[in-house]
Amino acid sequence: MRHFGHLGPDIRKKLFHREPVEFTAASSARTLATALGATLYSPATRPRLADDIRKQSGRGVVSMVLCLEDSISDAEVVAGETNLVRQFALLDEAAEGGADLPLLFIRVRTPEQIADLARRMGPAVRRLSGFVVPKFTAERGAAFLETLRATEDACGQRLFAMPVLESPQLLHLESRRATLAGIAAAVDAHRDRVLALRLGVTDFCSAYGLRRAPDMTAYDVQIVASVIADVVNVLGRADGSGFTVTGPVWEYFRLHERMFKPQLRQSPFRGRAEELRTALIAHDMDGLLREIELDRANGLLGKTCIHPSHVAPVHALSVVSHEEFSDAADILRPERGDGGVLRSAYTNKMNEVKPHRAWAERTLLRAEAFGVAREGVGFVELLTASVPQD
Repeated sequence: MRHFGHLGPDIRKKLFHREPVEFTAASSARTLATALGATLYSPATRPRLADDIRKQSGRGVVSMVLCLEDSISDAEVVAGETNLVRQFALLDEAAEGGADLPLLFIRVRTPEQIADLARRMGPAVRRLSGFVVPKFTAERGAAFLETLRATEDACGQRLFAMPVLESPQLLHLESRRATLAGIAAAVDAHRDRVLALRLGVTDFCSAYGLRRAPDMTAYDVQIVASVIADVVNVLGRADGSGFTVTGPVWEYFRLHERMFKPQLRQSPFRGRAEELRTALIAHDMDGLLREIELDRANGLLGKTCIHPSHVAPVHALSVVSHEEFSDAADILRPERGDGGVLRSAYTNKMNEVKPHRAWAERTLLRAEAFGVAREGVGFVELLTASVPQD
């Protein structure tokens, strides 16, 4: 699989200075964590789930979570488990016939579900990349991670965990520091199987009876923004101790009044206002676009998505611009190893080698996963090419 692989080669050639690289479910954890992109959630109870997954894969989705937790009622859990076992058998058959599948994860409620589902899937478990662990804390998460380790051994399949950070203990100020320290210790002890950390901002808002409006991002809700900052501070460091932290879910997908239209006609879209306005009218993405930009500015990569229309904007804004690539490649040239300051090739900024090195390394990782846009190609062109026409 590869990002933008659903586009024809002629279209990709027009869009990319360097195309995204191909990867598989067997690729390194570092590659997969970077390439998760827009992770699309789906209830595990959907009767044609296997068909839905293949359809979304054909539209550019590279990671999905099949949910047995909050997206279904308590009474539907048993039926959801049965449906997953049946649908994975269909997916395994399709993959054997040459069908491409995205990275697939199951969001479970209990540790016991991990071992039980892997056992019931039989050979089809090879189509599973791992499990999403809800409401993760050190105390609650330990059993999930230990069960995952044992399940890996039992089925002979590499399985990743993606803990969701959404507990009240993490939100509340008096318990946040200790909770973060416990989470850091827990995931570090299982570093080889923790692919990424996901943020459950909806649960954070719920603890205070809040819900952000479609015109607002998670960063406009200050109590949520403070948690995101602390999570990145402790768990997202670029010194080798950190993990990939993904952006929070965007809840809206219907048309709304666009309060931020004037801002959107400026950076990062550099003109093309009318074409951009048309794209936004069609997809109601004002708030989402702002939040994706703020996600990356605050150290997050990828995003939880609950609607297929969110996928193309997330991926379009994940592509590395030609200017970013030029700066990153220049900073990482071997002859720059001793440091120093240089003017960018675009002659509009200072590139300071040592302070900007970690940024450059992360940018080139993103460039491998999402590609580098041609000079002059921006978000509008990438989005226009990526959005399904049906």
